[in-house]
Amino acid sequence: MSYTLMFYESQEDFAARKDPARQQEYLASWTHYVHALREAGIVVFGSGLYAPETAATMKRRGGEMAVQDGPFPETKEQLGGIFVIDVPDLDTALEWAARGPVDTVEVRQNIPAVK
Repeated sequence: MSYTLMFYESQEDFAARKDPARQQEYLASWTHYVHALREAGIVVFGSGLYAPETAATMKRRGGEMAVQDGPFPETKEQLGGIFVIDVPDLDTALEWAARGPVDTVEVRQNIPAVK
């Protein structure tokens, strides 16, 4: 079964990505996790995302699509990256999500592609 793990990061986490004093520690926390996923052979796809302020959100208003700069949700944490993994069940997906170096991970089963 295919699941998407969506990792939410705080503004502090996004800032650590660019801060020379904290960048190495930030990257190290992810490196161990990424290697474990790859060694397990369950990664279908994975990617970090640029900071939320680089986002654009499209929303339909009155039948017209409007572009809003930045992410749509007004929350303290924003989507920082995703992994699509292929595991036997939800429990296994949740186990892998819990191993990630962030406090909030959303896990969703993927709908199979239409062939």
